[in-house]
Amino acid sequence: MNDRFAPPETEETTAPPAALPAPFLAWFARHGWAPRPHQLDLLGRAQAGRSVLLIAPTGAGKTLAGFLPALTDLSLRPKAKPGSRPRGVHTLYISPLKALATDIRRNLERPVEEMGLPVTMETRTGDTSQMKRQRQKLKPPDILLTTPEQVALLIASKDAADFFADLQYVVFDELHALVTSKRGHLLALGLARLRKLAPGLKTVGLSATVSEPAELCRWLVPQRADGDAMADLIQVTGGARPEITILKSDQRVPWQGHTCLYAMGEIYETIKAHGTTLLFVNTRFQAELLFQELWKINDETLAIALHHGSLDVQQRRRVEAAMARNELRAVVATSTLDLGIDWGDVDLVVHVGAPKGASRLAQRIGRSNHRMDEPSKAILVPSNRFEVMECQAALNANYLGDQDTPPLRDGALDVLAQHVLGMAVAAPFHADALYEEITSAAPYASLTWETFEQIVDFVATGGYALRVYEQYAKIRRTEDGTWRITHPRIAQTYRMNAGTIIEAVTLDVRLVKKRTKSSIQRGGFILGKIEEAFLETLGPNDTFLFGGEVLRFEGIFETSCLVTRAPGAEPKVPYWGGSKFPLTTFLAAEVRAMLADPARWCELPEQVGEWLELQAEKSLLPGPDDLLVETFPRGEQFFMVLYPFEGRIAHQTLGMLLTRRLERARAKPLGFVATDYAISIWGKADLSAMIAEGRLSLDDLFDEDMLGDDLEAWMGDSWLLKRTFRQCAVISQLVQRNQPGSEKTGRQVTVSTDLVYDVLRAHEPDHILLKATWADAASGLLDVARVSDLLARIKHHIVHKPLDKISPLAVPIMLEAGRERVEGEARDAVFEEAMVLEALG
Repeated sequence: MNDRFAPPETEETTAPPAALPAPFLAWFARHGWAPRPHQLDLLGRAQAGRSVLLIAPTGAGKTLAGFLPALTDLSLRPKAKPGSRPRGVHTLYISPLKALATDIRRNLERPVEEMGLPVTMETRTGDTSQMKRQRQKLKPPDILLTTPEQVALLIASKDAADFFADLQYVVFDELHALVTSKRGHLLALGLARLRKLAPGLKTVGLSATVSEPAELCRWLVPQRADGDAMADLIQVTGGARPEITILKSDQRVPWQGHTCLYAMGEIYETIKAHGTTLLFVNTRFQAELLFQELWKINDETLAIALHHGSLDVQQRRRVEAAMARNELRAVVATSTLDLGIDWGDVDLVVHVGAPKGASRLAQRIGRSNHRMDEPSKAILVPSNRFEVMECQAALNANYLGDQDTPPLRDGALDVLAQHVLGMAVAAPFHADALYEEITSAAPYASLTWETFEQIVDFVATGGYALRVYEQYAKIRRTEDGTWRITHPRIAQTYRMNAGTIIEAVTLDVRLVKKRTKSSIQRGGFILGKIEEAFLETLGPNDTFLFGGEVLRFEGIFETSCLVTRAPGAEPKVPYWGGSKFPLTTFLAAEVRAMLADPARWCELPEQVGEWLELQAEKSLLPGPDDLLVETFPRGEQFFMVLYPFEGRIAHQTLGMLLTRRLERARAKPLGFVATDYAISIWGKADLSAMIAEGRLSLDDLFDEDMLGDDLEAWMGDSWLLKRTFRQCAVISQLVQRNQPGSEKTGRQVTVSTDLVYDVLRAHEPDHILLKATWADAASGLLDVARVSDLLARIKHHIVHKPLDKISPLAVPIMLEAGRERVEGEARDAVFEEAMVLEALG
C-alpha cells in the first residue's frame, strides 16, 4: 500500500467533529491504521463548507486528506434518478505535472476499489486523446485529475455550465508550485469562473514547502473589495528529520564548473550501495551529461534511466512504470520529478550540483523514504567550491525548517487578455460582470477598471496602433451591451493556442536508418524533441548527446530532425534554454554570512576552508552586507571583479548596466561575464589607477539611479525586450502560432512579433502589451527588484581592494571568462591549473 495513505497516530489537533462513513472506518481498521488528526480536521472543515490550506511534511498523508471530503461526499450521494440529466464532474484535482495527475489516479484507485466506492476517476492532460476528451464532456467522471491548461479549455467551452454544475471541490496539489507563475495566474482566473458556475465550491490546497502561508490562503478563496478573505490553515509539524550530507570527495573539488565530473566514480559507488537512487540535476543538459557519464563507468550494467521534459512521453512513461515496479537502480531527472510522485521504494536522493533554493531541496529530498516517520536521505554533490558553501547553506536551512518559495506577484496582463478572449469564446459577457469576477481572483484583486478596459479594447482591436488590421479584432460589442467573438474560427484558434507555457521551438528527434549515397529514409522512431536553435548550430555529420545516446545529425525534414546512431563518437551537447534556476535570495544571504564568518568554515571541506584562508591572506573577504570590488591587471587587460552573491540573472543585468556606465567614464570596457556569485568586467583602462586618482567613483558607479535612465536606455536597445514581447504576444494571443491546418515556425512568430513591437514602440509606447512586457522583463529576465535591493544594501558598504594579480576568490569567475577562449576538457584543466598557480603565487 502506498505511504500516502499509511498514517501513524502521533499528532495533536483541535479538529472539529468530522463524519467519516462506515466503509472508511472499516478500511482504516483492516489495514491497522487510524485517520490522522489533520485528515479529520480538514474533513470537518470542508464538511462545514470552508476552504482549507494544508501544509504538512512529506509522507503525512496530504493526498488522502485532500480527497477525503470528496470521497466521503460521493460515498453518501444517492444514485441518479432514471431520465435525469447526466451529473457533472464532482471534484477537480489540479496538479502542475501531467505525471503527478497520473500517479495520483493510480494511488487513489486501490482504496476506492477496496472500499467499493461508487466513484469514477479519469485524467485529462495534454496527452489525453481527443476522443477521450469528448467522451469526458458527454459523461464526466466524478473525479477529474487535470492540469491548469485543461481547466482553461474546459471553462471556455459552451457546455461548461453543465459540466461544472455539480462541482463541489477543487483540490490543488503542490499549490506552491502552481501559484507563482503565469500558469498560476491563468488558474486563479479559471477558479474565479468555476466559482461563478458552482457557487458552493470549496477548495483544498496541499503543500509541503510554503514560506508565506497567508498568501496561499488568500489565493484559495474569492477576494472582496472590503478586505482580505482567507481560507482556513492547517499546519502539521513533526516528521522524521532528514539525513542530509554533502559529499566529502577524495578528489579535488574544482574551482569552477557545473558538471561534477570529478565525483562520477563516487556517485556510482553510492548508487551501488543503495536499492534505488533518484539523482536530481537543475538542467536537461546536466541530465544528459550525468546519464552518459554514469553509463561509461557502469561496469555492472545497473539499470539506470533518464527522465526529463524533452524526452518522448512514451519513453517517460516507460521509466515511470519501471520505477513503480522497482526495476531500476537509479533515475537521472530534472524538475519533472520534483513533486510528489511516489514510485516504488526510493531510498536515496543525490542532488548533483547546488539546489539553488532551500525549498527546492526540501521538495526533492522528500522523494526518498516517502513516509513521515522515516527520514529522507540525501547527498549533495557540489560542482565547485562556491557551490560547496551554497550546499551547506541549503542543508542548514533544511534542518531549521526555513523556506524560500518565491512570493506571489500581481496577475500578468497578457494572461488576463487570453482569459478575456476565452470567456468570450464560452459565451457573450458583460464587461462589468466579468470585471467583478476577475477581481475576485487574488492575483487580480487590485486590477483597476481602467486597466481592465484597456485589456478588453486590446482583445477587441489590438490597441490604437493596430485597430486598422482585421486579424486583431477578435471580439466586438453588440447592441445588447455584451462582448462576443467576431467569427467562429476565433474559438477554434483560441483553443489551439490556450495556455501560458511557451516552449522553445522544437523539432522531433527521429531515429532513421543509415544514410545511403543518394537519400535517407524519413520514417523512424521518435526519441523526443530538441530545440531548433541548437540544430541551427549543427552541420552535416555533427554528433550530439540525446536520450543517453550519441546521435549523428543527418538533416531536417518538415518538423523532424533526422538522426542516426553514432556510438563511440565524441558528442556535442544539446542546449535547452530557460531551464537554469536562479540562486534564491535566502541562500545568497546565507552564503555571504558564511563567507564572512571564519568560525563557520569548519563546516566546509578542508580544501574549501583553505581556499577562503588564502583569500583572506592575499585579498579580503567581504562582510555580510559588503560588496567586495577587486581590481587587477592581467595580460594586456584590466579587470574588475565584484562579489554580490545575488544570482546569475541579477548579475547579468548589473553587468550590462555597469559596462554602460564604465563606457561613459572612459574606462574602455570590453566585456563581462556573470555567475551566481560574482561578476567580472574587463577593459583597456587601468581601473585601479582610475579609482585611486578619483577619475572613477565606485559610489557613483553603483548609485541606485542606474535603474532609471540607464536601464530604460539599455532596455530600449536590447533584444531581450523583443524576446519578452514575443512571449507576451503569444500568451495574449495577439499572435497565434497554431492555426487550423497550419503552424507558424519559430522564425515566422519572431518576425511577426518583432514587426508589431517596432510599430507599437514607435506609435503607441503606452500600449498595454508593452506594459506587460516591461513588467515581465523587470521581474524575470532582469530581476530588477533584486538588483534594486542589492544597490540599496551595498550603499556605503563598497570595499575596494586593488591587487597586482588575480585573487583566489576571483579564479572561478576568471575561468568562466576564459572558457570562451579555451575549449576542451584537457585544455580547460591546463588553463585552470595555470590560473590557480598564478593566484597562489
